[in-house]
Amino acid sequence: MIGETTRIGKHVKLYQGVTLGALSVEKNMANTQRHPIIEDHVIIYAGATILGGETVVGHHSVIGGNVWLTSSVDPYTTVYHQPNSKFIDSKPIM
Repeated sequence: MIGETTRIGKHVKLYQGVTLGALSVEKNMANTQRHPIIEDHVIIYAGATILGGETVVGHHSVIGGNVWLTSSVDPYTTVYHQPNSKFIDSKPIM
């Protein structure tokens, strides 16, 4: 989903399930910048959500899959999701 006031730069790659949306929606905000700005040469991987009219993703940045971003990131930044779940090493019983 790409919000109507989103600005996307040149050479940007968006993978499936990316949301570029607003933090909130009110009728009096109809003519304001409600959605993020994506600068040039940015890659946004599957399932990422970037919200807010003041949120800017700096040029040459990489936003990993399933990231939830509500604040700006500087150019050349890599942001990725690190799950909190712990995996148990399971081995077959013989």
